[in-house]
Amino acid sequence: MPDLANQRRLASDLLNCGENRVWIDPASQEELADSVTRDDIRSAIRSGVIRRRAIRATSRGRARRRAVELAKGRHAGPGSRRGTPSSRVPRKERWMRRIRAQRDLLRELRDTKRIPPKVYREFYRRAKGGMFRSRSHLLVNLRLAGHLKEASP
Repeated sequence: MPDLANQRRLASDLLNCGENRVWIDPASQEELADSVTRDDIRSAIRSGVIRRRAIRATSRGRARRRAVELAKGRHAGPGSRRGTPSSRVPRKERWMRRIRAQRDLLRELRDTKRIPPKVYREFYRRAKGGMFRSRSHLLVNLRLAGHLKEASP
């Protein structure tokens, strides 16, 4: 097997790439050993005896698959979390979500006449004071107090 270091060096210069990216056809190595000028190497490149190898990059396939899973909410367990619960979802944000849901429920119950305005006002104030954990907790309290009329069919 002939030493083609000089041909490889010239080819890398002509192909504008590193020497490791120069591919030389194993079947044509004997004839290529005689090529010493840049012109000889250029003609070998034109004939396809010498080629530039493609860049081997890191595949993004796994990253794309993981991004799809993350969008679904996967990989968010305790081992993946950095920061306190309140830094991940601020306390104010949690409060706003909760109070808006409760106020929407109270408004809907008042507008459909399932609770009278006086009860609406009373429970609106309790909700504002942070008495209820959620909509369902609010409904349980309304039922326990005997204020909630079930919807007529």
